[in-house]
Amino acid sequence: MSETDVVGRVRIREARPEDDGIIGELLVEAYVTQYAQKLPEVVYTEERKRTLRDVASKRAVATVLVAEVDGEVVGTVALFPPGAPDSEAWTPNTADLRHLATAVRYHGQGLSRPLMDAVEALARQWGVDAVALHVRRGAQGVARMYQRRGYVRTPEGDLDMPTVFLEAYLLRLKG
Repeated sequence: MSETDVVGRVRIREARPEDDGIIGELLVEAYVTQYAQKLPEVVYTEERKRTLRDVASKRAVATVLVAEVDGEVVGTVALFPPGAPDSEAWTPNTADLRHLATAVRYHGQGLSRPLMDAVEALARQWGVDAVALHVRRGAQGVARMYQRRGYVRTPEGDLDMPTVFLEAYLLRLKG
């Protein structure tokens, strides 16, 4: 199936409680598969998988969007508003983009584009100054995708955590 076939059939909507299980499993599958192929040294602990699967907690503080193809949830992304609990944004009036993932069988078919278009449109509706996100150090392909969309590497927002180093990127929407 070509990229245009899939993208032309995508419907983006806000996640509902009944989507939580599907989204959680999609996140775990996409992250584990993606990083296993590209960064084999990355290990996803059971604790990390539990966090990814806890979609209800994300929906309580963020807007979680899903991509559907033929009625099936095949992608997701979350946008945390400025000041939301668990936000990793480091500048004022900035939304935090997290957990972009697509079903493994759709990788490379352009499915992230409509999700990113929708989440960036939502950020503009909110009137924020920027959208922040983090990429695991070493995930150059993921970083390039964001850079092609206008996100700029912003080292002052980097997160050096005990198990991972996350590189910061920022998309300015104003000024």
